[in-house]
Amino acid sequence: MKILVTGGVGFIGSHTVVELDKAGFEPVIIDNLYNSNLDVLKGIKSITGKDFPFYQIDCNDVEKVRSLFEKEKFDGVIHFAAYKAVGESVEKPLNYYENNIISLLVLLRVMKEFNVTKFVFSSSCTVYGQPEKLPVTELTPRQPATSPYGNTKAIAEDIIRDHVHSGAGIKAICLRYFNPIGAHESSLIGELPNGVPSNLVPFITQTAAGLRKSLTVFGSDYNTPDGTCVRDFIHVVDLAKAHLKAFQLLDEQENENYYDVFNVGTGEGYTVLDVIKTFEEVNGVKLNYIIGPRREGDVEKIYAQSDKVNTVMKWKAEKTMADALRDAWNWQLKITAGK
Repeated sequence: MKILVTGGVGFIGSHTVVELDKAGFEPVIIDNLYNSNLDVLKGIKSITGKDFPFYQIDCNDVEKVRSLFEKEKFDGVIHFAAYKAVGESVEKPLNYYENNIISLLVLLRVMKEFNVTKFVFSSSCTVYGQPEKLPVTELTPRQPATSPYGNTKAIAEDIIRDHVHSGAGIKAICLRYFNPIGAHESSLIGELPNGVPSNLVPFITQTAAGLRKSLTVFGSDYNTPDGTCVRDFIHVVDLAKAHLKAFQLLDEQENENYYDVFNVGTGEGYTVLDVIKTFEEVNGVKLNYIIGPRREGDVEKIYAQSDKVNTVMKWKAEKTMADALRDAWNWQLKITAGK
């Protein structure tokens, strides 16, 4: 089966392309390279031995997306392409609403036009806002999002649900995943943000490599064991495999209007300082970090209950946070040496 992977040159998308190929699917990649790098395609080829079709297309460009669907004849779509920085979304909310929502609408309309019936959406635990009770389950009420980024994911889920329930003939799964970290164990692909990283681990690795003077920990006065935010960190390869499992589950569904949501996490909560200390221990590197003020839009603590994804999708996280931080550091050493 041929699967369109939007944002397929990005961090999670590139790892998902590798897992799709391993499982016998035919991935086709589109990416506008807003926050990704063409060198990733070389890494994918080194791992898989294959050149997958790649198109530099923005998902907001309906005519180019329509032309692509006409050419490639897809069996399904896995949609990653979106702006994703919490802090930036607070500063530039209109950019986030315009990009993240319009791109989704374009894809859903073109999918219907070309009778493409399977859709996996890259959602986020940010849809829960600051939950009143932990761990969160799929039945946990969604609180108001703490950032425009999180709100775009909540709105997107509602759009997908309503589209499915309208009888559009589409089957969809929204994966609410937590904090992806790490890199492929080959060190051939990993997280490669353009400019200043918005995520914790690439900022840690760049600081450890001397590319950043220091890491700022945003806030130390939260109601957590050490005062820093708590998150559920998941290895990116495990997360990529979850997308594969989600697509396979869709393919098995006889109900042509199937819709569901799944948390994808480890079920364990770690503080920011836990991550820093684990990184130092597993890699034998001392990190220069400072404590700064809280960052607007950040949730105090959130981690998943993963029973549903374990049972229904037959998926379970296999790698540890130590594995992820080791792989992330090996990836950073490789790309730093290549500069």
